Amino acid sequence: MSEAQQARVLPAGPHALLVELADGEHTEAFHAELLRRRERGELPAVRDIVPAARTVLLDGIADPTPGARDRLARELALWRVEPLRREGGEPVEVPVIYDGPDLDEVAALWGVGADEVAALHSRTAFRVAFCGFAPGFGYLTGLPERLHVPRRTTPRTRVPAGAVALAGPYTGVYPRPSPGGWQLVGRMPDPGALWDPGREPAALLVPGTPVRFVPVEAGKAAALPTPPPRGRRPGGHVIPDAGRHPRVLCPGAPARPYLHVVRPGALTTVQDAGRPGWAHLGVGRAGALDAPAARLANRLVGNPPDAAVLETTLTGCAVRPDRPVVAVVGGAGCRVTVDGQPVAWGAPVRVPAGAVLDAGPAGTGLRSYLAFAGGLVPDPVLGSRSADLLSGLGPAPLSEGDELPLGESASGGPSPSAGPVPWPGAPAELVLPVHPGPRDDWFTEAALRTLLTAAYRVSPHSNRIGLRTEGPPLERSRTEELPSEGMVLGAIQVPPDGRPVVFLNDHPTTGGYPVVGVVPERALAAAAQAVPGTRLRFVRA
Repeated sequence: MSEAQQARVLPAGPHALLVELADGEHTEAFHAELLRRRERGELPAVRDIVPAARTVLLDGIADPTPGARDRLARELALWRVEPLRREGGEPVEVPVIYDGPDLDEVAALWGVGADEVAALHSRTAFRVAFCGFAPGFGYLTGLPERLHVPRRTTPRTRVPAGAVALAGPYTGVYPRPSPGGWQLVGRMPDPGALWDPGREPAALLVPGTPVRFVPVEAGKAAALPTPPPRGRRPGGHVIPDAGRHPRVLCPGAPARPYLHVVRPGALTTVQDAGRPGWAHLGVGRAGALDAPAARLANRLVGNPPDAAVLETTLTGCAVRPDRPVVAVVGGAGCRVTVDGQPVAWGAPVRVPAGAVLDAGPAGTGLRSYLAFAGGLVPDPVLGSRSADLLSGLGPAPLSEGDELPLGESASGGPSPSAGPVPWPGAPAELVLPVHPGPRDDWFTEAALRTLLTAAYRVSPHSNRIGLRTEGPPLERSRTEELPSEGMVLGAIQVPPDGRPVVFLNDHPTTGGYPVVGVVPERALAAAAQAVPGTRLRFVRA
């Protein structure tokens, strides 16, 4: 298209907007205009600008004045953008061995031989339209419509890193092993350069990047050029190297205090305030699900509110410090012991060097938080020490024998308290307020009434990615496939079974199922503590 295109602007919760364009060309142009205006200071402060197939998400609109989001929506709706004039520039060349397990199936769909698939694919000029699914995963456009292929009927439970895959109009290269339903036509010999948190930018294939695939033979050396050296963020902050295990995170570092993991529990992770601001590269927020509980635990041991803590799930955990440390166990109620002797829950306790601090199974709620004076200090990844279970960033979930480095307490000690601390309890009934949109018009009127009147329950299949529900399904009024678009924290996505899923901190940054409404962040702490079977009601915000 060559004519200017006006945007359709949809609400996506109290602090976000979804801008919908007619096609990918106008979406790319609108995204570029947003970035230009932000660079010139002509756009209100926005935490994330996330392009997708035909939309751009503006998340974290920071203007605190009443009606700021709606004023911005009216302004954006008046913009008219024209497709960008493509500039020259050397494409990123990605070596590919075309021997994927779906190569013959794709050849049959294209009506050519397997060798011709490699020729057609490698002659195509690709461009990264947007990122999502996983850190460093770029959605590349460029294939003509006659070469578009459907997803696999049965997704694979594990696609290897470096797999080159096709689905619909897109080509992608998997930066890490993950499930996937795309057609695999080849593999990149050395996929490590696709994603490097120690580089600026961390993703090799960022939106707008031209890409060309280069066929190579198996067994021959073929890799991308050596990535550029580690960059610096604005302000001179050196991005630290990524890591997944404290013993690897600090090679050669001076000896420092640590926690030895005696009992890891069912799922215990390191969490802090998370890493917002990276959604445009496919990186989710992560961070403590019950953020108020984590902040309170930190305050009680004299830490900054965003210091890293341990988040346990249901069964608790046990750790042994190698030096005396002040600790707090809060969040979900549980029995707390030091070397087998009961100590206070929800209040500072002194743990001697070599003693075992044990947070038992949750008696009420679901997630407990263990804070230690000085905080936990595994190396940060993109500014956060949080584990992200979907992307695999940050320290891995705890295993027996792990050692977690402890920081030095910079305060004068635990925060004094005039009396018992009012820790929030687990909800007997979870009530979640809902802001309708951005895709509530994809559902019938009856479905919208059902959402706000029916009784649901928290499903045992819930996790850090999303709170799943059991209850009546929501009927859609539109049945076509929704192109992938940006997702916000608290989005109520409705998959094909019709049962709402509330996205939590480890949610994907883009998704292809419609979002009927958004739960504001302030209401999600209660969701973090809602045990399976808890009665759940959605109410209009």
